[in-house]
Amino acid sequence: MSHANLSQPSPADPETPVIAQGVDDEPLTPTQRDLRGRIGLLFAALCIGYTLFHLLVMNLFPLETWAYRMIHVTGGLVIGFLGYSALTQSDAALKGEFGLARRGWPEKALLALALAGTGYAFAMIAYAWLGWWFAGAANPPPFVFGSFGIPLILGTIAAVVAGWLYSGRDRSRIYEGDWLLGIASIAMLGYILFVVGALRLRAGTAMAQPGDLFAAAAGVILILELTRRLTGLVLVVIVCVFIAYSFMGPWLPGFLNHRGYDASRFFTYIFTDQGILGAPIAVSSTYIILFIVFAAFLQASKVGDYFVNFAFAAAGQARGGPAKVAVFASGLMGMINGTSAGNVVSTGSLTIPLMKRVGYPAKSAAAIEATASSGGQILPPIMGAGAFIMAEVTGIPYTEIVVAAIIPAVLYFISVYFMVDLQALKLNMKGLPRAELPKFALLVRQIYLFLPIIILIYTLFAGYSVIRAGTLAMISAAVVSWLTPHRMGVRQVLHALDLGARMSIQMVAVCAAAGVIVGVIALTGVGARFSTLLLTIADQSQLLALFFAMCISVLLGMGMPTTAAYAVAAAVVAPGLVSLGIPVLVAHFFVFYYAVMSAITPPVALAAYAGAGLSGSDPMKTSFEAFRLGLAAFIVPFMFFSSHELLMQGEWLDILHVFVSAMLGMFLLSAAVIGYYFGPLNIALRAVLLAGALAMVDGGWFSDLAGLAIAGGLFILQRGLPTRRPAG
Repeated sequence: MSHANLSQPSPADPETPVIAQGVDDEPLTPTQRDLRGRIGLLFAALCIGYTLFHLLVMNLFPLETWAYRMIHVTGGLVIGFLGYSALTQSDAALKGEFGLARRGWPEKALLALALAGTGYAFAMIAYAWLGWWFAGAANPPPFVFGSFGIPLILGTIAAVVAGWLYSGRDRSRIYEGDWLLGIASIAMLGYILFVVGALRLRAGTAMAQPGDLFAAAAGVILILELTRRLTGLVLVVIVCVFIAYSFMGPWLPGFLNHRGYDASRFFTYIFTDQGILGAPIAVSSTYIILFIVFAAFLQASKVGDYFVNFAFAAAGQARGGPAKVAVFASGLMGMINGTSAGNVVSTGSLTIPLMKRVGYPAKSAAAIEATASSGGQILPPIMGAGAFIMAEVTGIPYTEIVVAAIIPAVLYFISVYFMVDLQALKLNMKGLPRAELPKFALLVRQIYLFLPIIILIYTLFAGYSVIRAGTLAMISAAVVSWLTPHRMGVRQVLHALDLGARMSIQMVAVCAAAGVIVGVIALTGVGARFSTLLLTIADQSQLLALFFAMCISVLLGMGMPTTAAYAVAAAVVAPGLVSLGIPVLVAHFFVFYYAVMSAITPPVALAAYAGAGLSGSDPMKTSFEAFRLGLAAFIVPFMFFSSHELLMQGEWLDILHVFVSAMLGMFLLSAAVIGYYFGPLNIALRAVLLAGALAMVDGGWFSDLAGLAIAGGLFILQRGLPTRRPAG
């Protein structure tokens, strides 16, 4: 059925213009396979089963925590290795790629070693489980758990190396080594589930068994390899640096020094709820996957297209219309799907060409999309899963976090909107012709398609649990689809469940990898020593300590997906801020903002790079432009540090005062950045206006008066003198 029908109240009006068609469809990533035929059906069945498992456990059949999280991680590993290759894939099968000529003895030897090692380990674990099920043997013979470990490690490494060297480029075929990595993942899961009770007591201690070490080490290798396939090398390198730090502590200087740990204690500790099975995976296995499946239901029911079409109908005709649409639509979609760069690719494929069409330079179009998509991560109520991780880590109720996020998010998006509008005014841009836009009057009749979002927000604040609220919103998306031409039947529901699993795999890998870092921080105590360092700096200047914390949060987040970036910053930086006397909520929002904004911070700005790829602009110039447009996000945390009212803390009159003055400050900041107020601004006037903006965002009455005086003076100056519009 055509996507075009989405913006019509009925299929009877085929002339209605439609701009958004499949904007939230998930494009294939460079390493992602496109499996068809029987293999494709098998893979889809695995994905549907994986999603259903989570929904049933969360809503109907609770499972022991460690077991549930281990199945969550292992299922992600199996689906990930089958769905993503070790090498970049091609859309066209290469003839002769898999011929006998390729099967040299080195590849055969690697695959044989991988098969022997993973096969033996799997057989031993299966022997243990079968003995328990059919003979009641709670303790298998010593050789079972005493001999599987080394073959599992060697087989896993051989399969990983074979994938690096010999994986094919055909998206439609699964490499043999990847099947073996799936088997290794299941063997690792089988061992840990079998001994999970004892493992809880002995992990990270001298009582840890050799089998514990080998299963945990194999698990870390598998997680890092899947993370590399899904996100590239940056996060893997960062994790490896932290792992190396665990062993090299005795030789490091200053606050980095620690006594060091042997392999047995390190790896077994890492595979506990202090590490891989800790807060990131706790959130990934519940809230993140739930809301990713919710996004998949919105996508399968074509509601995502409606959101974007609605935005175009409302703002597409305004000056710089496509950019304003990008601000709202990309923010909304980014809030739900939880990944800045991924949202840039999906919605940016529509908005970036249209922005270029109305006159935005290529780098500006890409930067606007990247800035808006990144802002989706701070937009309540979902906040790209950040709110859930913050609630898990801090113990602060989720609803309190969502309420606190409202004003900062409004300030960020209003700042980006002002910049977009002022740039359009400065460059004398027009919007899209009304004839090419969806008809607002027709789309308003389908306003009920916002019901899933409204139901989600209402149930959350009505006291329902997050899981129950997300499940009801998901069901409502399917029900609402029956009022459109895109009715969700059994096939569409299965497609949404399948899609939900595919979309969640990256988050599973990223959260597991982040868990390794969190585990290292907890094991070595480097977080506490970092807190001491911040306290020392704060003795000289608290502002300097905050600036240092900002830099570390951005640095830790560079090249990392936002969820992992916040999880790491929350473990390293936030405790230090709390030790300075900053309230827990303020401290975590402070590091959360900078972790999110690392996606548009040069030199490693993933969201900006994704936008540059679509616009054809220079990636580095685009990242600097995105940083400039998102400047508000680098100022807002300092604002709510000095004025807690911005996080809804305090009296309503004080909150209103700070909010209004901050809004005006955002307008002045935007004008200073763009260089256009009530006319063009030279460098000197931009500097003066920037000072006025900073005065307005300070939150004090005297600073507000100073900011108003500057704003009023420049207004009189520009309105009292003849203005000229710059060329172009």
